[in-house]
Amino acid sequence: MKAFVHENGELRFTDIAEPKAAEGEVIVALKAAGLNRRDTNIPRRRGDVKDPLVLGSDGAGIIESVGEGVKNWNVGDEVIINPSLRWFEKSHAPSVDFDILGMPDHGTFAEKICISAEQLEKKPAYLTWDESAVIALAGLTGYRALVTKGQIKEGQTVFIPGAGSGVATFIIQFAKQIGARVIVSSRSEEKRDHAVTIGADLAIDTNGDWQEELKNESIDLVIESVGRATFNRSLDVLKPGGHIVVFGATTEDTVDLNLREFFYGQYTLLGTTMGSREELREMLSFIEEYKIHPVIDSVLPLSKTEEAFSKLGDSVQFGKIVLQTEQ
Repeated sequence: MKAFVHENGELRFTDIAEPKAAEGEVIVALKAAGLNRRDTNIPRRRGDVKDPLVLGSDGAGIIESVGEGVKNWNVGDEVIINPSLRWFEKSHAPSVDFDILGMPDHGTFAEKICISAEQLEKKPAYLTWDESAVIALAGLTGYRALVTKGQIKEGQTVFIPGAGSGVATFIIQFAKQIGARVIVSSRSEEKRDHAVTIGADLAIDTNGDWQEELKNESIDLVIESVGRATFNRSLDVLKPGGHIVVFGATTEDTVDLNLREFFYGQYTLLGTTMGSREELREMLSFIEEYKIHPVIDSVLPLSKTEEAFSKLGDSVQFGKIVLQTEQ
């Protein structure tokens, strides 16, 4: 079968052996996969490892075969992949055996995937294959950051630096359905305009004077994923007693923090990554209730995955990039 792999320090679209389902596993013939920034970072993390690894965390498809002991799924079922491995119940943090699909396990950038039946969820009927392939990782990450950790409430205000990421586009839509006011930032005027079209109440220039532009706002929650470039600027506009939730760092990981200003401001800092199966199911119920559609930037064939990597690396996308198989 065709797959996009990292092998011997290189990325390759190549042929690999088809997987076989062991006990408790299923084979899913994938219709599409979703690209995430995590996928573009894995080659650097693996270095020159010789063994091929199929990249990719998100995907959707049809069950082709089931292994022994699988009772809740049947051949022909339409499913999405839950990339949050072995984290089933909602908790403050995952257990030590938690991983994210796509390293060290083979991921979704292939025509088929073999995976534990426990990692499947029913495909939302109202979504296309392309849409279904991109909801799990970004949607779950955004839902846990906003709802579980951020505890956003109707009438509150959330600020999201970096409006164009897939997670941000989910958070904007989730927050609006909850009844919150949503403010975003982006260097791109086009992305700011897009953010407003999907529900943002205010979109400001990342390079502007945040304190001046937001002086009349009372920001209850900041959801940060940019890192050093915006972290302290975000704290500067957060109201005293407010919360900041961090789920990523697309710029530098390390930030300088003035502890005296932080504790005098009575702020709460929370970290999060991905989420549990329980939260994924909550998120899926939420999007079905409000018929939320993921924002898709572009769709490319799986053979053009390197092109998709370049696009995401340049941060020119707004929303999710889809990789389609030819099945």
